[in-house]
Formats: sequence, C-alpha cells, structure tokens
Amino acid sequence: MMKVIYRVVEHDGGWAYKVGDVFSETFPSHDAALAAARRAAGEQRVAGETRGIQYETSDGTWHEELASGQDRPDTEVRD
Repeated sequence: MMKVIYRVVEHDGGWAYKVGDVFSETFPSHDAALAAARRAAGEQRVAGETRGIQYETSDGTWHEELASGQDRPDTEVRD
C-alpha cells in the first residue's frame, strides 16, 4: 500500500502543508495548516466508486483499466 505523508512547514510568510514537493495554500498559523493537512489526509483515505479509466502512456498507447475505489493510500500527518 502506498503511504502519503503530509508535512506542516513554514512557507511564504506563513504555514502550509507539503506532500512531496508540492505545497498547499499558505495559512496564517501552524494550527490552521495542521488542521487543513489532517482534513486533506482524511479525505484521501475515503473510498470511492470502482470505475473504468482510460489513459495514454508516453509511447502513445491508450489503455483501459478498472480502477478500484477501495485502493486508497495510507496517510500520515507530521508537524
């Protein structure tokens, strides 16, 4: 299972949460950024519907798959 880690960091004169190299919007306080990170992490764990998806790979080939709505990552928030 994939694990997604949300980190609360100082950013752009305030606080943000960061996943990998991507920052959220800037919040005025650490507590506000932490609450937003917890909310986002919780939403990412929510199961969805199983649906068919289509995507194109870099070689130009199209693929069709059935994506399980139950295949959600584990999440963690670090402040």
